[in-house]
Amino acid sequence: MKKTTITALTALALAGGLAGAAAAQGAGGDRTLRGMDFETLDRTADGVLSVADLEAASDARFGELDADGDGAVTEVEFRARAVAEADARAAERFAALDADGDGTLSRDVFELRARGGSRMMARLIERFDADGDDGLSAEEFETARSAIRERQGPGPHRFR
Repeated sequence: MKKTTITALTALALAGGLAGAAAAQGAGGDRTLRGMDFETLDRTADGVLSVADLEAASDARFGELDADGDGAVTEVEFRARAVAEADARAAERFAALDADGDGTLSRDVFELRARGGSRMMARLIERFDADGDDGLSAEEFETARSAIRERQGPGPHRFR
C-alpha cells in the first residue's frame, strides 16, 4: 500500500510539476502540488484522498499536457502549456496593477513598484555587504543569491 501511495504521489508530482515547473515562478508555497487543492485531488468527492484519487488527478494533469491525446507529451505541447500558464499569470498581475481597469499602467504604478523594490534591494545590500562599501561585489551577490535560494527551497525561483 505504501509503495502504491508513493508511486501515485510521485506520478502526481511529476504531472503537476511538468505543467507548472516551466512556467511557475510564483511566490512560495508547495511547488509539488501547485494549483492542486483538496477538492481537485479528491476526484471521488468522498472527503478522503485515496491512491485512486491521486492517480486520477495525475492522469488528468497529464491529459492537460498531452494536447493531441497521443499518450506522449512533446516539447511543443509542454512549452505551449507553460506559455499559456505564464500568460494567465501575467494577465492576473497586470489586472492587479491596473487599479482603474482602463487597460493601461501609468508611470506612477511603476514608480511605486520601483520604490518597493529599491527598499528590498537596500535591505539586501545592507545584509550581504560584507566589506561595508555600500554595494555588493560579485562574490557578495552570489552569497545573497545562495541564501535566497536556500530560504526558498527547491524548485523554480524568481531570483536567478
